[in-house]
Amino acid sequence: MTRLMTGVFAAVAVVAGGYALSGFNSQSSLPNNPLVGAAIAQEAEVDTSTITEMTLGAEDAPVTLIEYASYTCPHCANFHNDTFKKLKADYIDTGKVKFIYREVYFDRYGLWASMIARCNGPEKFFGITDLIYKGQSDWARAGGASEIVDELRKIGRLAGLENDQLEACLQDGTKAQTLVTWYQENATEHGIESTPSFILNGEKISNQSYADFKKLIDAELEG
Repeated sequence: MTRLMTGVFAAVAVVAGGYALSGFNSQSSLPNNPLVGAAIAQEAEVDTSTITEMTLGAEDAPVTLIEYASYTCPHCANFHNDTFKKLKADYIDTGKVKFIYREVYFDRYGLWASMIARCNGPEKFFGITDLIYKGQSDWARAGGASEIVDELRKIGRLAGLENDQLEACLQDGTKAQTLVTWYQENATEHGIESTPSFILNGEKISNQSYADFKKLIDAELEG
């Protein structure tokens, strides 16, 4: 359990048909800036054990690969639209690699996207994530906050989510606070300063080509 300022509780609000999370800004660094703003009144306990780890592959795979990514990061979109698909086919689907995806929140838009992706639990998470990354250049540049959240709603509906379900997820302030705290814990634990970043069997590695990922993973499998 991690202590987080309660400013996040008041930060999620409906604004002109959209949503706003005060204190978020796209220039925030990791992990020193908790992205919760300066208007802080008191501290509250946040139990991050309620957050589900989103995983693919065999639970007992010999290699574990953790990705730290932001839905608004173009390099993350490039990774998921190309390299990840090859890794999934060659290593994750074949039981050699357990893959864990952990969100990073540089801004409120990435948090909203995360809340949409997690709206129906693990069953649809990676499918919605795929849609979010494929459409990143469109929804992330849709205009203001209202336009962006409307585009994210469309992605949710495309994935089969109902309107009421989407609104409940987007307005869940407790979940938003818990996700931000969870992100802070993870980023601090692994020293995450940029996205995408990866932890391969406990060792931090940078984003790289599929060929280089393959060499590193093969070395772990052979070891």
